[in-house]
Amino acid sequence: MSTDKRGKTETLVQGIAASQGIAYGQAFLYLQSDVEVPAYQVEPEKRMQEISRFDHAILVTRQQIQKIMSEVDKNLGPEEAQIFDAHLLVLEDQALISETIREFETSGRNIETCFNKVSQRYIKAFSEIDDEYLRERSGDIRDVAQRVLQNLLGHSSQNLSQLVEKRVVIANDISPSDAAGIDSSQALAIVTDSGSKTSHAVIVARSMKVPAVVAVRDLTKQVMPGDWVLVDGYEGLVILNPTQQTLFRYGQIQIQKKGFEQRLMEANRRPATTLDGVTITLRANIEKVDECALVKEYLADGVGLFRTEFLYLNAGHIPSEEDQFHAYKAVAESLAPSPVVIRTLDLGGDKPMAGHPHLFPKEDNPFLGYRAIRFCLDHPEIFKDQLRAILRASAHGDIRMMYPMISGRDELTRANVMLTECKEELKAKKIPFNAAVQVGAMIEIPSAAITSDVLAKDCDFFSIGTNDLIQYLLAVDRVNNRIAHLYEPTHPAVIRMLKLVVDEAHKNKIKVSVCGEMAGDSVYAPLLLGLGVDELSMTPPLIPAVKYLIRSMKLSDSQKLAEDALKLTSAKEIFTLCNEFSRMRVKLN
Repeated sequence: MSTDKRGKTETLVQGIAASQGIAYGQAFLYLQSDVEVPAYQVEPEKRMQEISRFDHAILVTRQQIQKIMSEVDKNLGPEEAQIFDAHLLVLEDQALISETIREFETSGRNIETCFNKVSQRYIKAFSEIDDEYLRERSGDIRDVAQRVLQNLLGHSSQNLSQLVEKRVVIANDISPSDAAGIDSSQALAIVTDSGSKTSHAVIVARSMKVPAVVAVRDLTKQVMPGDWVLVDGYEGLVILNPTQQTLFRYGQIQIQKKGFEQRLMEANRRPATTLDGVTITLRANIEKVDECALVKEYLADGVGLFRTEFLYLNAGHIPSEEDQFHAYKAVAESLAPSPVVIRTLDLGGDKPMAGHPHLFPKEDNPFLGYRAIRFCLDHPEIFKDQLRAILRASAHGDIRMMYPMISGRDELTRANVMLTECKEELKAKKIPFNAAVQVGAMIEIPSAAITSDVLAKDCDFFSIGTNDLIQYLLAVDRVNNRIAHLYEPTHPAVIRMLKLVVDEAHKNKIKVSVCGEMAGDSVYAPLLLGLGVDELSMTPPLIPAVKYLIRSMKLSDSQKLAEDALKLTSAKEIFTLCNEFSRMRVKLN
């Protein structure tokens, strides 16, 4: 067992890598504790005063959160400030407020006790939801509830403003309010006992470009204030009291990482051409108009997936045809002459639209339910607004479009009929559009993959959404941590299905792209290209690593890789084969 120069034992603790980077410094231990809530009966004549006290606490809390939003907007930017929209929504939740008043009127106990009882019930309900993103929202309620209780009790709120020297912040959890208070010049890294890659602390860490590791269970019970800590945000490792040998090794790793990142960016300025002279198209996945800057920064060949549902989610209402037209036109003009593939509305599943319960009723299995093309075909007035907006934008650049969640030819035919109707309506009004706009189908349901020979006859291209295709093919909820290990991109069934889709597309002389997570992973990208995929589309910052690997390999070698993979019967064997292929080519360069 190794010890550091002060005689303390080096201890390695594994967590989940959440924000890349390596940091070393002394620990700043931050332990959140719930407000202690007194319980007592309120005299009848003072009950109106008690409700007024509650109203005032809600008002003060709202003002505090708005002030935090303003500071975050100034220091980190508007995207990070939007985190606190959810906090304001908690304060405006009439169910939470009315239940608290009802509890108070029934029990006659002080308002703090009643509010705490009701809010804890909400926190428990959210913390038990399987969906990781929604489960994280229990932290929003907890954060707001603690702030309201502090205001009711006249306590000053705790925050991380005590961080006056460069430190590694170690906490059992970091609330959004706490995260917003972190001085980016003083926080070397963020480590939490709990949390996930979607937690607010992680969002802030990435914005500040500091390493973060989450789900490091009970680390706060092992570390002492002032202990020296090394945080590896690449591998999700936290090393307490590292030895000189460990520090030296990580110093070398950091030099290598920085050097490699520099090589990636240099390679990114060159074409994505293999060693045997084949140029691969690499496009970007985006969801907001302002991400066009990233598409250009990372030199993508246009956009392979523009997720339009975020126009709806961010607005909180159904955007008009005009609103959508201006957004699509802005992207088309910004990136012209490069193509922009717009995916029609994919609400539902893990993207329900708040405030419209009549459109999206609660479902037991939302991923298998009322979502994407199913919703659009059921609401032609909403769908046709979007189709007309896309067609109008096609007059301003190389706009293409594709339908998500197609399960068979009937859905594709119905969608194309509506598209034809929209074209006729625009013609009648003499509004310009590209009559030959390319239309594709997303292949993300096994039934679509199996009937890809039929669908290909009515499409200009296919785009494979591997995230959902794998989920549906293997019956694995991709956001359920309990079965995450069963989500295997290299499962033989996945590889064979990808090959089937590519072959049927090419027989019908149409191209195939992949826009799921596999496309941006340098372990899987060579396999996809070897299977015959024509284009890859990914989050812009992933392009340099994929391009670097493409420039380090022969397409003929990736075809041999795919050939060998199709002969194997185990996901683990196929992953090992792909990982070795990638590792050797990066190593050789």
